[in-house]
Amino acid sequence: MFLKRKLVKSLNESLTKLNNNLIKYNMHELIYILGSKKEILTRNIIAGLARGVGIGIGVTIITAIIVYLLQKVVKLNIPIISEYIIDIINIVEQRR
Repeated sequence: MFLKRKLVKSLNESLTKLNNNLIKYNMHELIYILGSKKEILTRNIIAGLARGVGIGIGVTIITAIIVYLLQKVVKLNIPIISEYIIDIINIVEQRR
């Protein structure tokens, strides 16, 4: 009887530790997601769309900043550099 109580107590402590670790690392959400194919598909579609939009906006902003800075360099009228930059700006404006 004593061994049985000790075993039950030990098992209860182990389950409590396991439960705390699962909660600590959000494993319950992971287990839920792995069980639901629809949830996986929905999250991946939303994540893909968000990444695509973010990359598009980021590239547009960075390109605009680079073109703006290149136009400022051209206005400084540095002989050799300005010619190359004018060519780059013309190529970019033709592609619009």
